[in-house]
Amino acid sequence: MNYADYGYIRLAAIAPPVAIGNPKRNAGHIVQAMQQNEYANVSLMLFPELSVSGYTCEDLFFNQSMINQCEEALYQIARATDERIVVVGAPWRLPDGRLLNAGFVCQNGLILGAVPKTSHPNYGEFYDKRWFASGLEVELCVDHPKLGQFVIATDQLFAIGESSFAVEICEDLWQPAPPSMRHVRAGAELIVNLSASNELVSKANYRRDLIKMASAQGICAYLYAASGPTESTKDIVFGGHQLFAENGVLLAQSERFLLDGSNIVCEYDWQKLRHDRTRNGTFANGERPAAYRICGKPQRPTLDALRRTFDPKPFVPGDDNEFGERASEILKIQSTGLARRMMAAYSKTLVLGVSGGLDSTLAFLVCLDALELLKKDRSDLCAITLPGPATSAHTLDSARMLASSAGANLMEVRIDAAVEQHLKDLSHGGEHDVVFENAQARERTQILFDLANKMSGIVVGTGDLSELALGWCTYNADQMSSYNVNASVPKTLVIYLVRWYALHRADRELSEALMRILDTPISPELVPAKDEANGEASDDVAQHTESIIGPYELHDFFIYHYLRNGFDAEKIYVLAQLAFDDKYDAPTIKQWLKLFFKRFYMHQFKRTTLPSGPKVGSVSLSPRGDWRMPDEADVSAILEHIETLK
Repeated sequence: MNYADYGYIRLAAIAPPVAIGNPKRNAGHIVQAMQQNEYANVSLMLFPELSVSGYTCEDLFFNQSMINQCEEALYQIARATDERIVVVGAPWRLPDGRLLNAGFVCQNGLILGAVPKTSHPNYGEFYDKRWFASGLEVELCVDHPKLGQFVIATDQLFAIGESSFAVEICEDLWQPAPPSMRHVRAGAELIVNLSASNELVSKANYRRDLIKMASAQGICAYLYAASGPTESTKDIVFGGHQLFAENGVLLAQSERFLLDGSNIVCEYDWQKLRHDRTRNGTFANGERPAAYRICGKPQRPTLDALRRTFDPKPFVPGDDNEFGERASEILKIQSTGLARRMMAAYSKTLVLGVSGGLDSTLAFLVCLDALELLKKDRSDLCAITLPGPATSAHTLDSARMLASSAGANLMEVRIDAAVEQHLKDLSHGGEHDVVFENAQARERTQILFDLANKMSGIVVGTGDLSELALGWCTYNADQMSSYNVNASVPKTLVIYLVRWYALHRADRELSEALMRILDTPISPELVPAKDEANGEASDDVAQHTESIIGPYELHDFFIYHYLRNGFDAEKIYVLAQLAFDDKYDAPTIKQWLKLFFKRFYMHQFKRTTLPSGPKVGSVSLSPRGDWRMPDEADVSAILEHIETLK
């Protein structure tokens, strides 16, 4: 398998030991790094600022011998390149005498182009303007007897696979209007930065934030290579901080202060970045600079393995501290949205159906927080449980425990007789079919809305994002509410939110009720269980949702990468095999992926008429903004393609 076919390109940022003022020796270090097996499948290798000469050469830059040695070293490096791109830093003197600090892009034995630094620090410990002129207005065609023909200019893009990258140098990123923001608007999906940023207390944190924000603002990948400790001299110390971020997320960084050099190897996904730029109207409609020259020819890289990993639960932060902050914020968004809706409706009460399952439990907790926010009593929550023909004693007891442990009142209204009469009116034969199941769901919804009318309240919806994506809800029943607090919370996140609440916010009694609910199999409970021994009714849970429609962790993975990243079915299938390598085999993933797409397309009509609900994350299926799709969209081509996947 070639993962480059799915948009992944491998990069490396390398800071080898530097011999200050010895270009020949430095070229040897760079060529030696190029030959290491660790970088065999790397498409681009980035070295620090002035890596050929050393950044701290000071007045040695004025010496003609230094300039000549750097040109010879550049020739040695360029000649050693193959299809991999190598970006190195070196001084370059113009015919008019100005000295530039430039990044040289080399490939297949040639220099493809050079990009000069435009902003030179001249404060604190830096005196760069003593030696270097700004390259802002420079645009020069070079015809060198050994290095060949290339252009020195800032407005250049360089081909890398089917993507392109641009170059900026150290301080260029620190200035108020970084060149990288112009480069990304010209089409660069990757920015590489050759740097010589020194180390001060807390500067590493600032540097990390700067790289992350630059990648987020430019919706790009950002690779940063900084000079290592052997560059240190006099009052300044360098750490060799190598960084990589993709659209606001730091994906790799090196250890600092390693005397024998530091490096990172990482991959970026240009397909994902291109999708994000297409969806971001501000970026897509932003002003574009004059067309850049594009250097090099697209060459499809080969990548038979990925170093980057894929979280099997992309909606759930892996770090406990981060998740705690995320959980608290999500609950605040949900409860604030509900409180505002209650105010707008002049509602006196919240009416909530409590089943003893996960979704209604999370909605119950949100209702408590909303009432607290409004300084209302918990008696203003009308929690009602509506046991029917298929309700188990276990879930009914859980609903009672939940309400009791939270100090809330719980109404119980059995729907058996109403459902029986309704089915009798339809001349239904009594079989446990879809009519039998949906009649229960619609009877419950009717009671909730009529009770809300009676109590001057609004009906709080409970269905989660995963159910809405799969259409695992009954149209004009649990699909409908006055305001659905769980509408953009996927099932995997619901589970973690309820568990977090049990561990960090609930008292002992409420925590026990929540843990009991967490231990209950997920089920719609619309078909009664039978005792296999005697065929009589049982209190066990008969329907296990995940055995019918598949594991929610798989579906949430599919949802995230289809909606958030715009990946096609084949790429999702490939990534799911990597993410769930130790849990699900390829045929199992393929089975549920096919069902996901079939149900997602088939049940769009249920999402077209969804009620309002708070958006808590970047993925939402609200028909008012986040997801607009024709109910009649044809999924057959996608399903046929999934069948061909190996």
